[in-house]
Amino acid sequence: MRFKALLSLLVLACIGLSACTNTVEGAGQDITNAGHAISNSVK
Repeated sequence: MRFKALLSLLVLACIGLSACTNTVEGAGQDITNAGHAISNSVK
């Protein structure tokens, strides 16, 4: 019983961390695009 609970928590933690990775990558792309837009508007 204890093993199943631990395994369930581990699986949920892995899913949560993979979702965070996608969010951070998306934020990085948004910041990069904003930087390009600012650079292009200055030119």
